[in-house]
Amino acid sequence: MPSDAPLSLLGGLTPAEFLRDYWQRQPLLIRGALADFESPLDPDELAGLACEEGVEARLIEEAGPDGPWQVSHGPFDEAVFGELPERDWTLLVQAVDHYVPEVAELLELFDFLPSWRLDDVMISYAPPGGSVGPHVDQYDVFLLQGLGRRRWQLGGKVPDDAPIIAGIDLRILERFEIEPGDDWVLEPGDMLYLPPGWAHHGVSQSDDCMTYSVGFRAPSADEAITSFADYLGEQLPPSLRYGDAGMTPPSDPAELDDAALERMRHLILSTLDDPAQLAQWFGRVMTQPKYADQLVPSETSTDVEELVTLLQDGEALVRCPGSRFAWRALDDETATLFADGDGVICALPLARTLARASTLDGDLLEYPGAAELLAALLDAGSLTWLEETEE
Repeated sequence: MPSDAPLSLLGGLTPAEFLRDYWQRQPLLIRGALADFESPLDPDELAGLACEEGVEARLIEEAGPDGPWQVSHGPFDEAVFGELPERDWTLLVQAVDHYVPEVAELLELFDFLPSWRLDDVMISYAPPGGSVGPHVDQYDVFLLQGLGRRRWQLGGKVPDDAPIIAGIDLRILERFEIEPGDDWVLEPGDMLYLPPGWAHHGVSQSDDCMTYSVGFRAPSADEAITSFADYLGEQLPPSLRYGDAGMTPPSDPAELDDAALERMRHLILSTLDDPAQLAQWFGRVMTQPKYADQLVPSETSTDVEELVTLLQDGEALVRCPGSRFAWRALDDETATLFADGDGVICALPLARTLARASTLDGDLLEYPGAAELLAALLDAGSLTWLEETEE
């Protein structure tokens, strides 16, 4: 990718300017974000992907045979698409970047954002009038127009308790009021950034409309608290309990007094307030794969000596589609490498290279323990040989 790709992608803004003024703050329309963009997939290929086992796909019909805003889940039979009306339906296919390398390459344009924040690239197809209704998403998303034209209307930021239409399998807003000026038709190569909580409505304006949604995830507070508590709970000794040594006689033995509550509060907060443990949990939770069943562990253990020989002979390893890697330094020389929800301590430059490089070759063997770590990642299904992905 050209070195100035992020600048053109953001309509002339530098990444720092975009992050300061727009990221998680306000929408941004970018005309010609990717000049001369050509969709890596055509509608038939996307429909074919939706027919494959294990691919998450949804078909949304605004006036379905079983009622309004009918949602069907894949995998689909090819015959389904021949029976659909000429307008007012949408096909959504999740995580297309896991299956199509040319789609995964688009993610390189967004390397000004943390890679561990990435969710996936969803692609939607719709004939004229197709949409999923006015709604709100709780994640950041870049909506890149890949084929045809789509009209986007924004309704401003809405509260969490905004009423939605009951009785359907979609979170469509009951009321949607368009903000003045926030009404555009996007052509191929145009892009719209939306922060979380912003009401929006996209409607296809052409026979073949494809939109690429690059989404970035973030755990909710309730998910994070529950997950972190579970992580800590697995490591705490059973002897760490509520204690009240030195207390004074209670005025009423049935009362939960302030002193007792303060002792309990101190126990909980002192346990939770552990930056090192928080980092280990956060790295694991943010690298958990979107689809765990996509990682296929090896049936036999990798022979380390054979792996070394292959790397020295010029073979290379790559991350498996859908694998997530990140790292965090522990000191000047070591780091935790997080890979698909697990963590292992290794040399800092080794962790950085494994989490960042697109291909991994014999140069990694200069680091102590590299061969054993690569073998473990191969066995876990996080890495694969480059030649296998090219077959």
